[in-house]
Amino acid sequence: MKLQERTLSSEKIFDGAIFHVRVDRVTLPNGKTAIREVVAHPGGVAILPLHDDGTVTVVRQFRYPFGRVITELPAGKLEETENHRLCALRELEEETGLHPGKLTYLGSILSSPGFSDEVLHMYLAQDLEAGACHPDPDEFLTRERIPFDTLVHAVMTGELQDAKTVAAVLKTKFLLGR
Repeated sequence: MKLQERTLSSEKIFDGAIFHVRVDRVTLPNGKTAIREVVAHPGGVAILPLHDDGTVTVVRQFRYPFGRVITELPAGKLEETENHRLCALRELEEETGLHPGKLTYLGSILSSPGFSDEVLHMYLAQDLEAGACHPDPDEFLTRERIPFDTLVHAVMTGELQDAKTVAAVLKTKFLLGR
């Protein structure tokens, strides 16, 4: 059985600053039709800034949908047609003021493939030099350095739940063999 679905019609129902929403009517593999609600997002990046002393710079910011402060890696949204490596460098500087001498691509994840086309690209930043950070005008965050092993423990205990952070921490652990 082919698992492909074919789009019959598509209607944009919301056009926001961060994402767009459309409702598609599709033909299923069995020939029947169904509705698919899709959140279209330009994608983003997450960066794990690993310092020479084994600590990682994380950011804490209030995340409105959850009504609480979340600990996560520096991250941000891709601008239209922006290269994800350049976006990673931009976001790292904006949120932390850090400039990496070495930037390693860790791959990408599909954040919520059941309803969104968002792809998040992850990077490991090393050989870091400090500079001035300059977050976006509507971005309020604090920065903290946490030992990498403590971050891994927080992922494994479920204390740290942000998906892009979890994935980047585990990929880095595997890459570095720590």
